[in-house]
Amino acid sequence: MTPSSSFTRIIAIAALCIPTFLQPVAAQDGATLPPGLASAFLTGRVAVASEDFARMAQSYDTALQADPENETFRELAMQGWLLSGDFARAAELAAQAAASGEMTQVAAVILQADEFKRGDYSAVIAALQDGRRSGPLTDAMGVAWAELGKGSMSDAVEAFEAAISERVELAPFALYQKALAHAFVGDMERAAQILSGEDGAEVSLSRRGVLAHLTILSQLGRFEQGQALADAIFGGTPDDDVAVLIDALQQEMSIPFATVTSASDGMAEVYFALGSALAGDRGDWLPIIYGQLALALRPDHGDAILLTGQLLERVGQYDLADQTYGLMPADNPQYLGAELGRANALYQSGQVDEAVERLVSLSAARADSILVHSSLGDMLRREERFAEAAEAYTRAIDLIDEVEARHWVLLYTRAIAYERTGEWDLAEPEFRRVLEFVPDEPQVLNYLGYSLIEKRRNLDEALDMIERAVAGDPESGYITDSLGWAYYRLGRYEEAVPVMERAVELLPRDPILNDHLGDVYWAVGRQREARFQWRRALSFAPHPDLDVDLVRRKLEIGKEPALEEFDTPQ
Repeated sequence: MTPSSSFTRIIAIAALCIPTFLQPVAAQDGATLPPGLASAFLTGRVAVASEDFARMAQSYDTALQADPENETFRELAMQGWLLSGDFARAAELAAQAAASGEMTQVAAVILQADEFKRGDYSAVIAALQDGRRSGPLTDAMGVAWAELGKGSMSDAVEAFEAAISERVELAPFALYQKALAHAFVGDMERAAQILSGEDGAEVSLSRRGVLAHLTILSQLGRFEQGQALADAIFGGTPDDDVAVLIDALQQEMSIPFATVTSASDGMAEVYFALGSALAGDRGDWLPIIYGQLALALRPDHGDAILLTGQLLERVGQYDLADQTYGLMPADNPQYLGAELGRANALYQSGQVDEAVERLVSLSAARADSILVHSSLGDMLRREERFAEAAEAYTRAIDLIDEVEARHWVLLYTRAIAYERTGEWDLAEPEFRRVLEFVPDEPQVLNYLGYSLIEKRRNLDEALDMIERAVAGDPESGYITDSLGWAYYRLGRYEEAVPVMERAVELLPRDPILNDHLGDVYWAVGRQREARFQWRRALSFAPHPDLDVDLVRRKLEIGKEPALEEFDTPQ
């Protein structure tokens, strides 16, 4: 089973485990608060709306000090501290909630994690028996890993089996956890049997699960089987951490099993898997909460670091993302990915120069990394520093022993950088080289075809390329615009009208497309509509490719006189 198909099952399971208080709790009206609380309350309310977790935690904790019995303040402060990575304070507030008899599911799962962190496995089991509920999956797996933590593999297996038999929807995931438990106690044979599906039961394997399986196969000396599995799942472009395992398998080296080294690690795997499964649910804090719980139990969990950092970036918490990426140990094969994440967090926060400098330094330190050089090229290209981008892409390409079809994006982005710096003699053969690898790729066909149209070269070939691009991606406004513009350049104005109208329908707020539609309308005598489109183009300016002064002159004196005045060809 592939990781992607298994994750579909995990998502279905995780949907059963969503805490009821995960979305922001409705807060009371600030006008009803005592004067001393109003400021903290209002600041916290803004922080909730903007998903500023650190400020949310501080504000509601301040409010809580003044009103210690306020359940809403405590819940929001607790969630804020956990979301921002302060597990210790979150656990203190969860304990307060339990003591007051106001237990939420978020508080329950925090307390469960805290018990695992402290190694108090008996407390995990006792709390469940007393009625504390954190969610179907976390409760079931919590008992199993707690039994193992207490030293009873037989009771742990019994708990795993209970989850498998009693909740059909949990079975694939519980089987995976059971396999990890067997591997942890040294029964690699049984672990491999479960993960390979030899029992006839479906097992949920994420990407991390596949890596665990590879490690277990190496422990058993099944190196060829491991290599075959790695090839089937990861192909010829493995990430750094996968490449380390594949290299060990090729050298027939036994890889230490480090996925789970304690019962606490096992529970971290449960939290991480849930966070991964729900990561696609935008606007929900739950994936971040599970990611932070995994890191609370295992701060060096590379996959959890990357996942949580990415999720924090997604909600605009770039400082927290940078802090999270910074947890990655330097000797972890995923360290490079974390450093790239830190650079991206800087970039997204608006610290462009610092982000570029970080990638420049990283490219010097890791001069043998294709990924670092290509990432630097991408960032420079986004900043329209095309000459530097082309140089970075070239350094990346020069590291490739044999350029293959899987490298087409790297070649394509270098071709774009060449074109944007006016190096058409370098760009055109690069675009054509890419098409040798991916002859029907719409983006490449469109870019080359549009460029040829603009340069008045090979117009029939260019039109054919763009028509093929539209056929491949008919919902792309930019590609549809290219076809309409090609008709316009070829003097086929009536044919250009419906195509360009469709492009603007797909991307109504794009200034270039509106400007193009105005030119097409003007060409067929629809001057009032042309001026309307030009005004729309100006309303959506600026745009790096829109000549605002030229558009204004087209409005004032008409298209042909304006083009002549600006010495611009028709």
